[in-house]
Amino acid sequence: MHSHKADSKHSPSTDGITLQYDSFGRLILTEANGRRHVGVEPIRAFPLSDPSGSVSVCNTEGVEVLWIEELTATPAELRKLLEEELRRREFMPVIQRIISVSSNTDPSQWEVETDRGVTEFLLKSEDDVRHVGPRGAILLDSAGMRYIVPDTRKLDSASRRVLERYL
Repeated sequence: MHSHKADSKHSPSTDGITLQYDSFGRLILTEANGRRHVGVEPIRAFPLSDPSGSVSVCNTEGVEVLWIEELTATPAELRKLLEEELRRREFMPVIQRIISVSSNTDPSQWEVETDRGVTEFLLKSEDDVRHVGPRGAILLDSAGMRYIVPDTRKLDSASRRVLERYL
């Protein structure tokens, strides 16, 4: 799939790899041979202990299409896009209260109180609300922003009732 560096056993080279956003805001990885992967997501292997280290780039099915051994060793332009996407992906305001939801039909406008203040966002579909662990949830807004509820039991009863309709 990728050429290998002489000094690396398993890390494919990033030579000829390009990343760019399409008109829908999806990240596209294009391999040196021209093969395109639309909607890829970079994921840090060790986000806390080694944030500038290994990164896996996965397709929409969660299958790794590129392994980067050392983020800091990638070409500047590629690294800049990866770091930007990682920052966006890893920024997750914590929902503390659901103030209002415009309707029970899709799409719906949400107003929530987060650990960073009150905000509004558009939820395209009930599929954009997902379970995380036994009691948590992640909401993905129409712009690709993620919001997290670490423990639904800690929400007030009105907020829990709204969220339970989607889970």
